[in-house]
Amino acid sequence: MSHPVSPLAPKHVPTLPPIAGIRLATAAAGIRYRGRTDVLFVSFDEGTEVAGVFTRSRCPSAAVDWCRANLGGGKARVLAVNSGNANAFTGLKGREATRLTAEIASRAAGCRPEEVFLASTGVIGEPLDATKFDGVLADCARRARPEGWLDAARAIMTTDTFPKVATRTVRLGDRDVTINGMAKGAGMIAPDMATMLSFVFTDAAIAAPVLQEMLAAGAARSFNCVTVDGDTSTSDTLLLFATGRAGGAPVETAQDPRLGSFREGLEALLRDLAQQVARDGEGARKFVTVEVGGAESDASAHRIAMSIANSPLVKTAIGGEDANWGRVVMAVGKAGEPADRDRLSIWFGPVRVAHEGARDPAYDEAEASAVMREEEVTVRVDLGLGAGRATVWTCDLTKAYIEINGDYRS
Repeated sequence: MSHPVSPLAPKHVPTLPPIAGIRLATAAAGIRYRGRTDVLFVSFDEGTEVAGVFTRSRCPSAAVDWCRANLGGGKARVLAVNSGNANAFTGLKGREATRLTAEIASRAAGCRPEEVFLASTGVIGEPLDATKFDGVLADCARRARPEGWLDAARAIMTTDTFPKVATRTVRLGDRDVTINGMAKGAGMIAPDMATMLSFVFTDAAIAAPVLQEMLAAGAARSFNCVTVDGDTSTSDTLLLFATGRAGGAPVETAQDPRLGSFREGLEALLRDLAQQVARDGEGARKFVTVEVGGAESDASAHRIAMSIANSPLVKTAIGGEDANWGRVVMAVGKAGEPADRDRLSIWFGPVRVAHEGARDPAYDEAEASAVMREEEVTVRVDLGLGAGRATVWTCDLTKAYIEINGDYRS
């Protein structure tokens, strides 16, 4: 089922340049959808390093288990992704489907199964027929080319209404390197140490342990700061591949001074993709930034910010363009973090609506309502307790969210 493109979709879609050592292809294997691509195949030159972070769900997909097992090797030759079926909660059949998919992909690429990384997204609990990849992945390997990044992002979509891509060019030592990324996700979004599905690629020469450190830190400040509905997926996967084809002396330690620009560029790209996910939240009409300051610690501020961002009452008030700051008070109070009612201040955009335990003396309903009618809304909270700060991103909650998810398997 297709849905209208989110009104919050980026107005400009960047053109992602080729990255040396990477070739892409997409195909329609008929996993679930008809008349659209549902397979992404990415091949990497030998020597490509890989890092990844994954869902902390206690019910992970078979593909997540496969990637975790292979990550220790630090090398990748293939990424194969399917949409339409999550291959999660599918027991022994799911594990066998993953093994067979990896074998088909490894034959297509001429590599070991341990160098194949997999991801699946879609309906949970339905067996994945991996025989549908037989012939399809080999054909992808023959057709793979350096271009086609937007097509690749489209192939991994489920209820997404637009492909999510980003690119950065940064300096690493004495040369420029490229970072390209794509993501999918619109519902079941509340990452825990990873994201829905996101794949990042670079030609930088960086060792896998260093990539791992940067990726985990970057995810904590990007994808783990975004939520649509508070539900963490079984399939959350974030992978970073580095071909090393840009040349130069490889980066072997996370303390290498050459990493400054690369680290900043990587985190900017991850934030870009994470915010695109919030902008494509199922049924979303408002992009919401929640800023919390004055907390006892950054961790406390983050938990309070997520309590606000995940509150159905806060999100429906924003969807209804209702400046109901009482719901923000509720969300702060229920977070289980240190808070003092009589020190609390709340803003909608630039308008302070509550201060020191009561409605702001200068509160103006017309001003606050005008803020709520904007396409982008910022909710700011100051707890008045300390220096802890956090920012998270979300969207409003509308009737369309219920319609989309009520019909998901229909």
